[in-house]
Amino acid sequence: MQRHPLIVVLTFVGLAGFSLLAGWAFFSGSSLSDSWRTLVAVWPYLLIAAVITAAFAGLFMWLAFYSTRNGYDDRIDPEGR
Repeated sequence: MQRHPLIVVLTFVGLAGFSLLAGWAFFSGSSLSDSWRTLVAVWPYLLIAAVITAAFAGLFMWLAFYSTRNGYDDRIDPEGR
C-alpha cells in the first residue's frame, strides 16, 4: 500500500493543531473563576456517560459481528441462484 506524503503531512498537521487547541483550552480554563474546582460535581456524570457510551459501542460491535457470523448480512438472490 503506497502512502501519499501529502495525506500523511496533512494528518499530522491536523492532529498537532488539535493537540495545541486542546492544551490551550485546558490551561486557559484553569485560570477562569474557581479553576477546576467547579467541575468536581460534574466528574461522576462524565465518567458514567463515558462508561455507558463504551458499553453501547461494545454492544453494537458485538451485534455487527454476530450478524456477520450467522449470515444475517448475506445478500438474497431474488432469482434463486
